[in-house]
Amino acid sequence: MISKKLKSCLILALCSSSVFAATNVKKPKAIQLFNGKDLKNWTPKIRLHEVGDNYKNTFRVEEGLLKVRYDGYDSFNQQYGHLFYKKEFSAYLLRVEYRFVGDQATGGEGWAWRNSGAMLHGQKPETMLKEQDFPISIEGQLLGGDGKNARTTSNLCTPGTNVVMQEKLFTPHCISSSSQTYHGDQWVTAEFLVLGDSLIQHIVEGQVVLSYEKPQIGGSNVGPVDPAQKIDGKMLTQGTISLQSESHPIDFRKVELYDLDKYYKKDPKKLAEVISLLLPNRK
Repeated sequence: MISKKLKSCLILALCSSSVFAATNVKKPKAIQLFNGKDLKNWTPKIRLHEVGDNYKNTFRVEEGLLKVRYDGYDSFNQQYGHLFYKKEFSAYLLRVEYRFVGDQATGGEGWAWRNSGAMLHGQKPETMLKEQDFPISIEGQLLGGDGKNARTTSNLCTPGTNVVMQEKLFTPHCISSSSQTYHGDQWVTAEFLVLGDSLIQHIVEGQVVLSYEKPQIGGSNVGPVDPAQKIDGKMLTQGTISLQSESHPIDFRKVELYDLDKYYKKDPKKLAEVISLLLPNRK
C-alpha cells in the first residue's frame, strides 16, 4: 500500500517535471513487450476456446504491427479475446500506441464499436475458464470516436474488481476519463502508471486523465469464473498484462514497459525521479 512518503514524492513529481532536473538517476530502458516481428512471449485466451488457441488468427503480426482481426469469423458471438504477456508485473509504466481501423465484426455489440483495452493486474490465462469472458483485472478501456460526438478514451472498467477513488470504494463497472476524443484512424499514445496496490494513473498524450488507488478483487461484470480465483477484497499487488479483442479491428505499433518495481519497493524518492524522467511533460 502506498506510504505517506511515497505519496508526497509522487505528488512532487506530478506537480513539476523540473524539480528533479539535477538528478543522477538514469532513465531505465524500456522492455519491448511487442518485438515487431511475431507473438513470441504472448498467449491468447479467447472465450469458448482453450488457452493458447489463437482462433481464426485473431491476433497476428503484419507489416510490423500487432493486429486484431476478424476476417475469419462468421459471427463474433461474444468470443471476447485477450492476448497475455508471459510475465506478471507489479510496478511499471506501460505505453501502447494504437489505432482503430476498418469495420466492426458481424455480431459485435454496439457498445463494442471501436472498443478495446489494456488489461492490468490481471489473472493468468491458464486460470480462466473456457467460457469466461474477461480476465479478472483492471481495464484501461480504449475507445475511438465516431467523427462527431465526444467519446473519451483510457477510461476505467472493472471486470471482477473494484478501486478506490477520492477515498471511497468505487463499485460501478466503468467510469469515463477526462481525455479528448480521438476520431478516425489516427495513432494514439496511452500510458498506464501502475504502482502495486497503490496508485494507478491513465495518461493520454502526456495528460493525466484518470487516477485511482487500491485495486482489488470484487464486484461482478465477469464470468463464469473459478471461485478460487475470485477472492473479493484481495488487494491486487501484481498481475498479467493483456490486450483485448472485443469485435473491432485495432492495430498496436508499440507495446513497451518500464519496470519500476525496484524503485517502488526500496526508494520512493528515486521512484519519483524516474517517473519524472519517463513522463517529463505530464500534466
